[in-house]
Amino acid sequence: VSTAVVEPYNSVLSTHSLLEHTDVSVLLDNEAIYDICRRSLDIERPTYTNLNRLISQIISSLTTSLRFDGAINVDITEFQTNLVPYPRIHFMLSSYAPVISAAKAYHEQISVPEITSAVFEPSSMMAKCDPRHGKYMACCLMYRGDVVPKDVNAAVATIKTKRAVQFVDWLVSNS
Repeated sequence: VSTAVVEPYNSVLSTHSLLEHTDVSVLLDNEAIYDICRRSLDIERPTYTNLNRLISQIISSLTTSLRFDGAINVDITEFQTNLVPYPRIHFMLSSYAPVISAAKAYHEQISVPEITSAVFEPSSMMAKCDPRHGKYMACCLMYRGDVVPKDVNAAVATIKTKRAVQFVDWLVSNS
């Protein structure tokens, strides 16, 4: 996916600046997003335009509360407060579900439990990694559309019961 030999170097060399001068960083990986475009959007050879459109959808979703009013909206500053345990550990792994092609968008029904389960799957991660081999320090689930808190609470309770997602031991609400 990399078009230039220097891209990995740029990532490594920017890390120091990101550690020192940012409060929250969202991890996005071209390879992971490329795979999502191929697998979920049925794009045989994704271009940077395809990747950027998916990335823009993700960032738009993260910043929705800045543009629209809502009773249970999260202010963007709350990401830092609730998701960053220590100042230098401020790299957020993002996930997005469902990602479906325009052709399938009006033909598939997906429930809140299915969406909730899908966001924890490695295939939904916007960076190439498998969080099942580690533990989460914090988590923020954001839903858009016709979703009621009762359904979200039930889906989260199911995930907790199945122990499908592991959190660090020192997390207060790890019950």
